[in-house]
Amino acid sequence: MRIDKWLWAARFFKTRSLAVQAIEAGHVSLNGERAKAAKALKRGDEVVVRRPPFEHHVIVKALAERRGPASEAALLYEETAESRARRTMLAAEMKALPAPRFKGRPTKKTRRDYEEWLRSGDDEETGSG
Repeated sequence: MRIDKWLWAARFFKTRSLAVQAIEAGHVSLNGERAKAAKALKRGDEVVVRRPPFEHHVIVKALAERRGPASEAALLYEETAESRARRTMLAAEMKALPAPRFKGRPTKKTRRDYEEWLRSGDDEETGSG
């Protein structure tokens, strides 16, 4: 079975074309080597899928030609304990980070305050004001 089909069936990627793009970008490794989309996959192979900021290390348990429900997709692979621990630790670190101060576009008032702050810095440097 092709690795791009398996990644799609195992629900790592929403479409096969996204799986192929990730493989071509070097985000997927098969048994420690960079994979190609048509590379044959078999039971027992180790697949590393990098989807920033997370990295999944999985062992292939079964092959599936079609994409089924998530409960069936979870049976196609087994994630290593080390990989799972690393992902949960990274998720906890990311959650502990402070929230960004601004979200989306600045409001008109925020923009004006920022521009005023920029102008006040220029006045100090030139000596006028």
